[in-house]
Amino acid sequence: KRFSPFAFPYFRGMESKRQQKFARLIQKELGEIFQRDSKSLFGTVWITVTRVHVSPDLSVAKVMLSFLMTDDKAKSLQDVKDNGKAVRQALANRIRHQARIIPELVFLLDDTAEYAAKMDALISDLNIPPAATGEEE
Repeated sequence: KRFSPFAFPYFRGMESKRQQKFARLIQKELGEIFQRDSKSLFGTVWITVTRVHVSPDLSVAKVMLSFLMTDDKAKSLQDVKDNGKAVRQALANRIRHQARIIPELVFLLDDTAEYAAKMDALISDLNIPPAATGEEE
């Protein structure tokens, strides 16, 4: 039975050591591919691989990306998806001696940095009066 890459609950839970090791390998290699080898595909956009989750059978990898030096992150993500075949081929050339199968890559936008900045701004905007001195509870 073929796994659907859109059934993300499949990735939840504890990952085995094997999955974690394979995810680290993919994250490292994809990071190098995006930073060094694919300037012709993505131009000046700075792409960071923030997380990788691998299915238990290692056939699908969910890759979380963050983008810098771009105004339209959705367009940048679509560019990565459009060039996914070339990225997977570059990954295959790098890990072909370490992996039996090259996983299908599902690229997603990681917005944790924006969320953290938004929460930081909200917290800094709070007006909390100082505690009255001399009063004890």
